[in-house]
Amino acid sequence: MAHSAARHLGIHIDRTRDDVYAYASGPANLPAWALGLGGSIERDGDAWVAPDAPMGRVTVAFVPPNDLGVLDHDVTLPDGEVVNNPVRVITDGAGSLLVFTLRRPADATDEEFARDAEMVTADLTRLKELLELA
Repeated sequence: MAHSAARHLGIHIDRTRDDVYAYASGPANLPAWALGLGGSIERDGDAWVAPDAPMGRVTVAFVPPNDLGVLDHDVTLPDGEVVNNPVRVITDGAGSLLVFTLRRPADATDEEFARDAEMVTADLTRLKELLELA
């Protein structure tokens, strides 16, 4: 599917890049902050399955662990469509900057794209709050 636009949604987190990466790269931690994937996630072989995501059962697959702060992950929707989500954690002073690239599907309305951006921003804010309280 072609994408007509993208938005880079970033948030500063008062934790080191390594701390943010270690937590955010753990699929088992997703239910605590990524509410768009629902309230639970289960390991299924090499993949992780969110059985109660709002859009139905989805599979999440992260890139292999790395030292670059790359948290890219593919979400396979119930209809088989794969949505690639580029995510980076970069050093930002004594803390870090988490940047999520939200791609706009060609058929999304302005309102749908804005709603998706609000949901991702809310997830990033939850992640920030969890990590800064830890």
